[in-house]
Amino acid sequence: MPIELTVEQDSLSIIGLILNASFLVQLVMLLLLLASVVSWFMIDRKRTSYKRLTRIADAFEDQFWSGGEMNHIYRDWSGQAGQGGQSAPGGPGQDPEGIVNIFIAGYREYNRLRSKPGVSRADAVDGVHRSMRVALSREVDHLETHLSFLATVGSTSPYIGLFGTVWGIMNSFRSVGVLQQVTIASVAPGISEALIATAMGLFAAIPAVIAYNSFAHTAERLTNRYEVFMEEFLSIVNRQDPARSAP
Repeated sequence: MPIELTVEQDSLSIIGLILNASFLVQLVMLLLLLASVVSWFMIDRKRTSYKRLTRIADAFEDQFWSGGEMNHIYRDWSGQAGQGGQSAPGGPGQDPEGIVNIFIAGYREYNRLRSKPGVSRADAVDGVHRSMRVALSREVDHLETHLSFLATVGSTSPYIGLFGTVWGIMNSFRSVGVLQQVTIASVAPGISEALIATAMGLFAAIPAVIAYNSFAHTAERLTNRYEVFMEEFLSIVNRQDPARSAP
C-alpha cells in the first residue's frame, strides 16, 4: 500500500503532469511558456529603454534651459562636437534619441529656412513645426514599440490557458466514462494537468498586464514632455529676429 501511494504522488508532480498531458494541452503549455519568456524579454528591454530616454531628456533639458548657445547644444547632442569639445551627458558618442531627435530636426530646419532669403517668420515657424512633428511621431512610435505585444499576451493568455484546461478536463471525463469504478485517483491526474494550463496562462498574463500599464503611463508621460518641449522651442523660434525680406 505505501508503494502505491508513492507512485500516485510521483504521478501528480508538476513535471510528471506536464509530461503525461495530452498533446494539445502540452502544445498550449508550450505556447504560454514561449509567450511568457518573450514578454519578459520585452519587459526588460522596454524598462531599460525608458530609463535611458528619461535620463537623456533630463540631461538635455538641463543643458538646454541653462542658457547656453543653441548652436553649441546642437553640436554637442548631434555628435558634431570637436575633438576637444565638452560632451553632454548621453550626447556625443551616442546616437541621438528621444527629445534630442526632436530638437535636432527642428534646429536643422530652422537653420535651413533662416539661410533662405524671403522666408517670413511665420513660414519659418511652420516649417520647424512640421519637421519637429514628424520627429515626434517617430519617437512616439518608438516609445510604443512592443506594447501591443504585451497587451496581446495579457489579454489572451488566460483564455488560451482556459482552452487547455477545458480540453484536459474533457479528456479526463472521457476516460472516466469507460471505467466501471471511479475514484479520485482516476480523475485527479487529468484535472490537475488541465489546471496547470490555467496557471501558466495567468503566469504569462499578469506580468504582461502590469508591465503594459506601467509602460503605457511612462510612454504617455514622455510624449507629453516631448510635446511641451516642442511648443517651447517653437516659441523661441517665433521670438527670433524676423527673416530678411525678399529683395
